Amino acid sequence: MQFNLIGPFEITTDDGRELAPGAPRIRQMLALLALQPRETVSIDSLVQELWADDAPPSALKIVHTHVSQARRLFTEEAVTSPGRDLLLTRAPGYLLQVNDDEVDVMSFESFIKRAQWEFAEGTPGRAADFLGRALALWRGPVLSDVAVGSTLAGWIARVEELRIRALELHVEVENHFGRYRELLPELRTLVNDYPLHEWFHGQLISALHRAGRRGEALEAYGNLYRLLKSELGLAPSPDLRRLQTEILNAAGPDLTLSPRRRPARDRSDFPPLPPFPAVAIAG
Repeated sequence: MQFNLIGPFEITTDDGRELAPGAPRIRQMLALLALQPRETVSIDSLVQELWADDAPPSALKIVHTHVSQARRLFTEEAVTSPGRDLLLTRAPGYLLQVNDDEVDVMSFESFIKRAQWEFAEGTPGRAADFLGRALALWRGPVLSDVAVGSTLAGWIARVEELRIRALELHVEVENHFGRYRELLPELRTLVNDYPLHEWFHGQLISALHRAGRRGEALEAYGNLYRLLKSELGLAPSPDLRRLQTEILNAAGPDLTLSPRRRPARDRSDFPPLPPFPAVAIAG
């Protein structure tokens, strides 16, 4: 059983079925509870999330009704084993009695933290494994079919930042293995999805240069320069300006041999590959 909040809200039952409450506010309430597993969320917090400062006089009664409807859904749809109570009353509110690994957002964060630790410990192959598990959970924008209030909006921003960190770390891991050419399609997607993220632009420029495509690297720098000037009135960072200078001053790539005629290298010349394939970046 799992509560899936990355992408549209849905619940995966113990036997693998997917379902979601039809009422938008029940989805919103359950999402807030799922993001704080085993923690009591006060009724006041639920009311604030559902209606902000425009709560109706019957708000408390409506929350109680939503809780009853959610419990009925869990029972009628056999979401989990009959003896397990998921939605408990705990003063001053309610809690969702689920484990962290039964909420995709919690698993997502855990995998990313583990990947960071593995990379720092010098085991990039294992870092790639955990990144693969994290990014495989990404089904689209968090709670994409749920109207959110201020509390859920804060959670969504947090998860989006976690995803950016995962994507950054994925690029670092791929760079560690020297897979600059393989990264190019993903980096072009990333600079399109995050146009003001200078680090992604820098990685694209660097990868193009390392792949022997100096002209395209300089073109990518020019694109970033114009974007920052038009959007923010800023120039690229000092690190990116130094990178541009290095590319301008670097010797051109060896073009005396076509790629097919370049001497074959011994297998030992290539960097080791991680145990899992590189992760494809979801849009």
